[in-house]
Amino acid sequence: MIRLLEKFRTALVKNRQNSKLEETSSGEASLTPRCNIRDTAFNKGWLPTILIASVGVTVFIAGIRDLRWLQPWELRVYDQMLRQIASGSASRSRPEKASVRRILLVTITEADIKRQKWPLSDATINQLLDKLESYKPRIIGLNIYRDLPVEPGYKLLANHLSRQNNIIAVCGFSSPENPEIPPPPSLSEDKIGFSDFVPDENDHIVRRSLLFAQSDDKKCHTNVSFAALLAINYLQKQGIKTSFTKEEIQIGKTLFPILKSNSGSYEHLDAAGYQIMLNYRHLHRLADKVTLTEVLNNQVNPNLIKDRLVIIGTTATSIDKDFYTPYSALPNQPSRMPPVYIHAQIASQIMSAVLDGEPLIWYLPEWGEYVCIWCASLVGAAVAWHLRHPLGLVVVGVIILSSLGGFCYLLFLQAGWMPVIPQALALVISGVSVMAYTTYQTQQKSKLIILEVEKQEEAIAQLNVLLKETEIQDQHLHTSTTIIPEKRTGDLLLSGRYKIIKVLTSGGFGRIYLAEDTQRPGNPNCIVKQLMPARRDSRFMEVARRLFNTEAEILEVLGEHHQIPKLLAYFEENQEFYLVEQYIPGHTLSEELPPVIRRVQKESFVIEMLKEVLDILAFVHQHRVIHRDIKPSNLIRSKIDNRLVLIDFGAVKLMQPPSSEETELATVAIGTRGYAPPEQFAGHPRLNSDIYALGMIAIQALTGVPPQELPPDLETGNVRWRQWAKVSDELATILDKMVRYHFSDRYQSANAVLEDLKRIGE
Repeated sequence: MIRLLEKFRTALVKNRQNSKLEETSSGEASLTPRCNIRDTAFNKGWLPTILIASVGVTVFIAGIRDLRWLQPWELRVYDQMLRQIASGSASRSRPEKASVRRILLVTITEADIKRQKWPLSDATINQLLDKLESYKPRIIGLNIYRDLPVEPGYKLLANHLSRQNNIIAVCGFSSPENPEIPPPPSLSEDKIGFSDFVPDENDHIVRRSLLFAQSDDKKCHTNVSFAALLAINYLQKQGIKTSFTKEEIQIGKTLFPILKSNSGSYEHLDAAGYQIMLNYRHLHRLADKVTLTEVLNNQVNPNLIKDRLVIIGTTATSIDKDFYTPYSALPNQPSRMPPVYIHAQIASQIMSAVLDGEPLIWYLPEWGEYVCIWCASLVGAAVAWHLRHPLGLVVVGVIILSSLGGFCYLLFLQAGWMPVIPQALALVISGVSVMAYTTYQTQQKSKLIILEVEKQEEAIAQLNVLLKETEIQDQHLHTSTTIIPEKRTGDLLLSGRYKIIKVLTSGGFGRIYLAEDTQRPGNPNCIVKQLMPARRDSRFMEVARRLFNTEAEILEVLGEHHQIPKLLAYFEENQEFYLVEQYIPGHTLSEELPPVIRRVQKESFVIEMLKEVLDILAFVHQHRVIHRDIKPSNLIRSKIDNRLVLIDFGAVKLMQPPSSEETELATVAIGTRGYAPPEQFAGHPRLNSDIYALGMIAIQALTGVPPQELPPDLETGNVRWRQWAKVSDELATILDKMVRYHFSDRYQSANAVLEDLKRIGE
């Protein structure tokens, strides 16, 4: 399989890079270059990857939300935020004291039932109403079913109810399990409210208020809930009117938007009737409370009743069916809440919204929620693509998730309900997906680049043989190298795309130009390297072309590092090879080293320089690539961010024979005298050959002596340099190990050097 992939990739490279001859109108053959140009972010892959990942994750989240798989978790988070606010650990802008002063709960406790027995007689209820009315309440709500007479006192109670216009009573809708419960017969229909709640199906927690509903029951056929009717009548006594439409109810100036089937965290909710989210208060801050016995025995402060909404109901668990609420999870609260408290919660919420401007719980439209999910997935994908490290992703992911949770909680303090779970999932899944994808891509690229390195080494070996035979080949084949005139400022390359600004360097292997890309927005500058083969015969050109293609493929991958110039394009034209790379404005490291600066550098400078370059080498060596020519002039201090950038990966220079200034031995090798180690000049470079060269740069910075002038130890071959430097023993030991004569005695990896450098000063 690997061989098949290699053959396929080789065929692709040949097909993409080989030139073809086209006949011109004059009948002459001209060369049309095929080139690989990567000019846009799309060609680099990050933008489409992030977009595809984010859209895919958003669709996935939408799908599992539609199946209601996330709803239980989302509602639990909603309950937790509600408990945090209601319990007092966080405060929402709401007038709690005003709410308490508007409502009085008259509770019928277990102790009251033991004294009065159950059901309470009509006479007892009549006596209770008489007592309360003597203190002039605004509205009285009787949350006790009175569909049947309970003697004694039925006629007295019936007459009492028919005479008063400030008493609201209850009835109950029918259900598959229970029949309807009729209202007291003596009250008019506009004084009757249904007492039913709408618990959520999955956990039976009451989170919603059913304010209005329609029923086909014959006797309990009111459209208004008991709690809503209490609040509306209370507000009407204050001159505040209520109006209704199909989509909303307006009380005074306050609109109560209807809950839809997919509002908030709900999916496919039965939103029949008119529902709103119930904004719970803590029971201690909901209303004042007195018991039935205290009212009957005149043990109540009249100011607790005057002009208030008084709600009468049982709290005895043996009588009424209590309900689960978000408070059920609190340790200091009962697991269930009596209905009278829930009615009080609803009535209090309505009155506070109208009178105090307390915000109602609101939520984004469904499309807005999915936009937020998409944005979260975009962030997760972008962070993963940028970091490309699992540990970094975990750390940053935790920070982002915490920020997301904090933002949603702060929004909830303003009554805005934005589900946390879908966005958190989108963030995590997109991040993990992109991390997995980039890891897979890296592995595949590593496999491919290893193949390219192997092919590069094979091409180098063949060039070694061919260059040794150059003179013989020239004699037998009568070939000669075509002299191509040097291109000058203003000349154009690649069909007029790259306009030469100036020639930067010119040597035996070719020339380097600063050019302008006339086909990209803004005409940015770039570096164009012109590489000229030593011979133009077909055999040599075939090997040179193979070396050039493998070098370009390697540079393309290495350019992903932010301290290595990006490869923008590569092409062949007139039997010459061109590399187009990112232009890095700045100066070379040579300008920061003696003798240019006329003084040696400090140890701190050297340590930082080593760390920075070693980080680049760790990335390069991870792909099994050897730079082969580490020297100060190949390290540029970027003007933009002051970082060192490693340039001029030089295997393609092998298309020309080495000059005496660059090599010690008459063999195909790359390296600069003094910086390259012995095995590299012997034609057998290793990964730690680059480490040797970097160590020599550091020694030059500390001693001010060029590497070529440093004497070797006659016994070991190791460079002697310490006598010219003031340096700590820790750094000197590291540098000595970096520049050992024999490669097996040196550091074997850049990461190993970095680990030792980090220990200095600990």
